[in-house]
Amino acid sequence: MDQKIFDRLRSIIYDASGITLADHKVTLVSTRLGKRLRALKMSTYEEYLDFLLSPNNNGELISLLDVISTNVTSFFRESEHFDVTRKVVSEWVAQGQTRFRFWSCASSSGEEPFTLAMTLCEVFEGKRIDAKILGTDISTPMLQHCMQGVYPKQRVATIPANLLQKYFTRIEGPDGEELWKVRPILSDMTVFRRANLSTPPFTIKGPIDIAFCRNVMIYFDKQVRTRLVSEIFRVLRPGGYLFVGHSENLTSLKTDFVSVQPSVYRKT
Repeated sequence: MDQKIFDRLRSIIYDASGITLADHKVTLVSTRLGKRLRALKMSTYEEYLDFLLSPNNNGELISLLDVISTNVTSFFRESEHFDVTRKVVSEWVAQGQTRFRFWSCASSSGEEPFTLAMTLCEVFEGKRIDAKILGTDISTPMLQHCMQGVYPKQRVATIPANLLQKYFTRIEGPDGEELWKVRPILSDMTVFRRANLSTPPFTIKGPIDIAFCRNVMIYFDKQVRTRLVSEIFRVLRPGGYLFVGHSENLTSLKTDFVSVQPSVYRKT
C-alpha cells in the first residue's frame, strides 16, 4: 500500500472512530482491506479510496471500520474483574438495591456481556431483581453475533462446565458442528446497540452501576481517551465502578475516578 494512501485512510479511520494507526500498521490495514477489495471486486487501494470518498459509497465507511476494528475476546477474560463485580454487587444486594444497570462499552462478539450476565445471575438467583446490561460496539457484524448468541465449542471452552450447562443450550450447526446458544435468562438481560466510543455524548439512560471499558482505549490517543472516560464518569452513579483492561490505566488522564486496585476505578 502506498504511504499516501495509508495516511489518507488512517486519517479517515481516526476521524470516524478515534482509532489511531501507527506507521507499522500498514501491513495490517492492507491485509484487512483486502477483504473489502474482494467484496467490491476492486483491484487497487487507490480505487477503493476513491470509492470511499465518493458520495455514492453505500455506507462503505461502516464496512471499513468493521474490518479495521480488532475483536479479540473470550469468556471470563481477565476473570478478576468478574470476581470484583460479584463481591460488589452482592454487597449492593445485601444493602437492599434491586435495580441494576451495566454497560459493556466494547462488547465485541458478546463474550464479555454474557460473562457479566452469568456472574450476575449467580448473585441474583432466587431474588427479584431488575437488571439490564447494555452492550455497545462500533462493528455491526459483531453486534449481530451478540444478538444471535451462538458460539462454537472452542469458544465456550473457558466457561466452567456447570455454568455452560446452566446458561447455554447445545445445538447442532448446519454442518453438524457443535454449537452453544445462550439461554433466554441471559439474552433477556442484555440489549445491544451500535456506538462510536470516540464521539460522546452517548444516548445512554443512566445511572450506570458498573461499566466495562476494557482493552479498547489502547487504540485511542489521549484526547479520545479523555473524552471517553469523562463520558463514562458522567453516566456512572456515585459509587459506581469502571473496569479497564489489565494493560490500561487512567494515570495519564485528568479524571475524578479513584483507583480501587489496578484496572479498577470508582466514582466517588
